[in-house]
Amino acid sequence: MDENKNIELLFKALADRTRLRLINLMGADEICVCFLVEVLKINQPKISRHLAYLRRAGVVAARREGKWMHYRIIEPKDQHAARIFGEVRNWLRNDAATQRDRARLTKICCAPRLPAQLQKAPRPASLVA
Repeated sequence: MDENKNIELLFKALADRTRLRLINLMGADEICVCFLVEVLKINQPKISRHLAYLRRAGVVAARREGKWMHYRIIEPKDQHAARIFGEVRNWLRNDAATQRDRARLTKICCAPRLPAQLQKAPRPASLVA
């Protein structure tokens, strides 16, 4: 894929609020899609479509562990795209709405008893007590 197509795909990926929220929720963690569904209250197929878009843009990687799909942030290969992506992630860390998403994720993950649909799901590493 040529460089212009890559940057266009990156900007399109970053032009959607749900995808920005997903990027913020992943932070430095690898996270199971089930937690993203629970925090954002968006159905799993829609979350998966957004995550697939982010994978095509080269900013998210996925791996399967049994029935669980785990997603994590990866840096774009192009240095200019990586710089743009880093700036967006810095901005998201300071955004009030995305801070509320992170707080909700922490609350859900750190609760003494997880919601039924998350009982056997692996928790994000930075939120394991």
